[in-house]
Amino acid sequence: QEDLEALIAEFQSLDAKKTQVIESSCPPPSPRLNCSFCAHPERDELILFGGEYFNGQKTYLYNELYIYNIRKNSWAKLDIPNPPPRRCAHQAAVVPTAGGQLWIFGGEFASPNGEQFYHYKDLWVLHLATKTWEQIKAPGGPSGRSGHRMVACKRQLIIFGGFHESARDFIYYNDVYTFNLDSFTWSKLAPAGMGPAPRSGCQMTPTPEGNIIIYGGYSKQRIKKDVDKGTLHTDMFLLKAEGTGKEEDRWSWSRLSPSGVKPSPRSGFAVAAAPNNRCLLFGGVQDEEEEESIEGDFFNDIYFYDIGKNRWFPAQLKGPKSERRKRRRGRQAEAGAAGGEELQLPPPQGPLEIVKEVVAEDGTVMTIKQVIPAAAGDKDRSGSEEEEEEEEEEEGGALGQPVEPCPRSSAMVAVKHGVLYVYGGMFEVGDRQVTLSDLHSLDLHRMDQWKVLLEMDPKTQEWLEESESDEEEDDDVEGAEGGDEEEEESSEEESEDEEGEQQHPAVQPGEAQAQYLARTEQYWLGLARSHMGPEAKDKKVLKVAHAMAKTFYEDPI
Repeated sequence: QEDLEALIAEFQSLDAKKTQVIESSCPPPSPRLNCSFCAHPERDELILFGGEYFNGQKTYLYNELYIYNIRKNSWAKLDIPNPPPRRCAHQAAVVPTAGGQLWIFGGEFASPNGEQFYHYKDLWVLHLATKTWEQIKAPGGPSGRSGHRMVACKRQLIIFGGFHESARDFIYYNDVYTFNLDSFTWSKLAPAGMGPAPRSGCQMTPTPEGNIIIYGGYSKQRIKKDVDKGTLHTDMFLLKAEGTGKEEDRWSWSRLSPSGVKPSPRSGFAVAAAPNNRCLLFGGVQDEEEEESIEGDFFNDIYFYDIGKNRWFPAQLKGPKSERRKRRRGRQAEAGAAGGEELQLPPPQGPLEIVKEVVAEDGTVMTIKQVIPAAAGDKDRSGSEEEEEEEEEEEGGALGQPVEPCPRSSAMVAVKHGVLYVYGGMFEVGDRQVTLSDLHSLDLHRMDQWKVLLEMDPKTQEWLEESESDEEEDDDVEGAEGGDEEEEESSEEESEDEEGEQQHPAVQPGEAQAQYLARTEQYWLGLARSHMGPEAKDKKVLKVAHAMAKTFYEDPI
């Protein structure tokens, strides 16, 4: 803990050398997770702050501030003196006071090896009009935490839940605090009724009446020494402000039982306020935890929760306009052929689930589940078809080319003028974590199709295997001690390869690399095992086998 505090102090001393505000155009931010992403309350801008990036060996923390200009589709970096220390998994909320304010609370700082954590309990405000950071020091606030949730509601910030983790233990919270934006004072609430169990990463949504809705989240419990069990929460609660005026601090919990189609159990989903008194939930992951490993189904679907009706329902995209025209023309032709008789249309299809195999450069294969929402029914058109075609050309939508965000968890989302913006997130391929930095948008009024504002190719991302680097160091030592023996072994392997070249399973015409890997995996595993010996780790053998198969697939001669 002392080492981390010293590291944070060192970074702060570097930040203290900044003496002036510098705003400069820049490329999009590098990939990062668990940053905050908010819509500017006054301008057509989105504000990104902080975050972390893990490359397989080292964790990097940020306190950079980026501004995305919606109209220009461009990024700018804003350097402001005395910013909050580097952090991730914090919370941010915007209010329109005095030209706009961005409030930030809590979060965590991790050591470069990702094994130690420092949890913040500080409160900061960025005055957007004057471009100044200010730390607000007020007693009685929440303890240090990350993974909590914070919303602005009726001139106060409301904070719920989160967790604190040390090298030896962890704790999850279900406490509620308010910070008054007029008096700058903290209050810990003691609501009546049975509230949610402790959790982090839940949905927290304010209602127009000043109440708070909590849904889902994640927590874990220690069931025996060094064994933790995770829980995906799917329950829903209402935190209601009782009375007005002096009685405003009286709150009560009640459980909600929504109707409709709820999201499947998941963690790492993103939430945002949506038009028409709704909130939305995007993406996430459903982990299947075993003793040694975790495998996940990643999502890119959207669910809406109608606050007034207390009802969940999955989002349905209408598709590009020309596709809708084709469907309409097809139905009109069928109706004409039926001689005016009433045509029995097939029932609408439900969401379509597609299972994809992703192959990393090191040959690791992972299955990712993608949910494609069903197409909604057509509405009456307005304007001529020619105008629609021109609009479509301007939008640059290629027919039949899906542009929706790939399945992911921990995406950052913001809504401005009824348009949803989804930035980044992550998915996993085997032991490899892919951190995204793409940007997509979806008009929540039209609900027609996603637009790609910034693309990213995950294959270009560097990933360093921690175990590999350790083993390579060992190999270097062994090689220094027994170089002659190693040369003899390698020459034997080369002669064996020459003798057995023609015996490798052939690549079938038109066979994709993933198919070839799956079909011949046992053969290459046996070959790798014979070369590496029985003491080699299974994981390492699998990687070598995939590398051999991939090399042969690309150059069979």
